[in-house]
Amino acid sequence: MAEPELREATPLHAAALAAIHAASFPPRERWGADAMALQLGLPGAFGLIDPAGGMVLARVAADEAEILTLAVAPALRRQGRARALLEAAAARAARAGAAALFLEVSAANAAARALYESCGFARVGLRTRYYSDGADALVMRRPLSPGAAAAG
Repeated sequence: MAEPELREATPLHAAALAAIHAASFPPRERWGADAMALQLGLPGAFGLIDPAGGMVLARVAADEAEILTLAVAPALRRQGRARALLEAAAARAARAGAAALFLEVSAANAAARALYESCGFARVGLRTRYYSDGADALVMRRPLSPGAAAAG
């Protein structure tokens, strides 16, 4: 697969972001268009969209950044899209001055955990019974290099 063409997401993309999210998460964990637009309007927040069916929302505060949500439509998984979105978000956060990138992932989501570990994330915390299905959330952290460019 060719490298996905990622674009800056704006509140105008809220419906598209919500559609990708809805295709990727269980009903109780889906974010609607209003939530997407609200997140993108927060200080330090940014989003990237892969028009084929992927998205990431993140925010930077001081020297830390957080992946708020990352989704790739099921039919497009295992093609490197999530990795490309994650690396682009990490690079953008680093350029904004973040020294570390955090995220939460369900302890039950082995595929996502494997992706994050392969991208340099390590477990730093646990939130018990965090998700609507009762699953724990692993808090993961990745150090960032200031001014880093996106990995290829």
